[in-house]
Amino acid sequence: MIDKKLSKKLNVFLTIVDKPKKGIPIAIKDNYLTEGIRTTAASFVLDDYIPQYSATVVKKLEQNGYCVVGKTNLDAWCHGSSTETSDYGPTLNPHNTKHLAGGSSGGSAAAVASGMVDFAMGSETAGSVRGPASWCGVVGLKPTYGRVSRYGVIAMGSSLDSPGPITKDVTGAAKLLKIIAGKDEFDATTSGNLVDDYELALTGDIKGLKVGLVENYMLSEMDSEIVKKTLKAVGLLEKLGAKITKVKTLDPTHAIGVYTVVQRSEVSSNLARFDGVRYGFGRDKFGEEAKRRIMLGTHILSSGYQDRYYKKAQKIRTLFINDFNELFSEFDCLVGPTMPSTAPKIGVTKNAAMYGELADILAEPSSIAGLPAITVPCGMVKGLPIGLQIIGKQFEEGKILNTAFAYEQNKKDD
Repeated sequence: MIDKKLSKKLNVFLTIVDKPKKGIPIAIKDNYLTEGIRTTAASFVLDDYIPQYSATVVKKLEQNGYCVVGKTNLDAWCHGSSTETSDYGPTLNPHNTKHLAGGSSGGSAAAVASGMVDFAMGSETAGSVRGPASWCGVVGLKPTYGRVSRYGVIAMGSSLDSPGPITKDVTGAAKLLKIIAGKDEFDATTSGNLVDDYELALTGDIKGLKVGLVENYMLSEMDSEIVKKTLKAVGLLEKLGAKITKVKTLDPTHAIGVYTVVQRSEVSSNLARFDGVRYGFGRDKFGEEAKRRIMLGTHILSSGYQDRYYKKAQKIRTLFINDFNELFSEFDCLVGPTMPSTAPKIGVTKNAAMYGELADILAEPSSIAGLPAITVPCGMVKGLPIGLQIIGKQFEEGKILNTAFAYEQNKKDD
């Protein structure tokens, strides 16, 4: 079922289920609790941890005919955008093994891109589904915050975390979202909004769709080929009947500071439970990145600094929410590149403490606003994939899925 030699070469699976139950094979990011299957969050702290129950998402998938065949590599505790912070080593890109698969859901993206599975689950705090999916040339969907239960998913940033599927095509993403979405009695942050039939939303008809092309997502330092192919993809949407208008959002660079402050604060709180007493090994097993985030988050939340940093970040976060609300009063969705670069080479994060935040600059604004977004492959640049990002209004996953589907069905191989 799984090519174990390829998995080892790419460092995709941290745990492979030798005798999985019958069903449709699916790979699960190793921060989802899976009953009886080792769950490490790619950290030596949990190296031998066997959960006694499964995450709500995993239960729903199993109840609908999917079977877990393995747990995939990630940045330890999801701290990163490369998988280079994984205590088990980085996952390599199936398109070029000198390059990274991205992160934090790099193992799940590489598993789908390499053909080991058609379906995988990732999780995103800000770019951790969209980023590796874009860099590996597959589809990655980040649902609206609260659309999918976080129960049983090891937390990083509790006000940001969104479980999401990584699949070979848009139809696969729609299938999985239909299953995993919905209210969960074990997660008070889940929405009671009715779950749409996302597969039925895939009509491919986008005539009259109002689309905002985000000009300031075309960063000055971005490779001109990424810009060119993004505009070509948007041009196809226009040919299919969408009405394209150039727009500007709040400067995405401001989202970096907001995300860093909020996320580090929530990390310091969430990792406090891993003390080596209740489960796992001692705190001396934490990697350098986890230690940095704990220290910064603790400092931000300390007396005399909370108002200066945390509360200010939340105020700016509200400005982003209001800016998107204003745009979505006029547009059905926003489009632009998913990532500012193609997959980087191994070693890129060395001595680069803020690498992930800079790499995910185009995903962070929509994440801190809790919006749904999808990336769909839109070409190759220097032999590596890039993605088209489509951002929607809260709980309007059907629109972005259908827009991505229309593009996917009509694009020509690049």
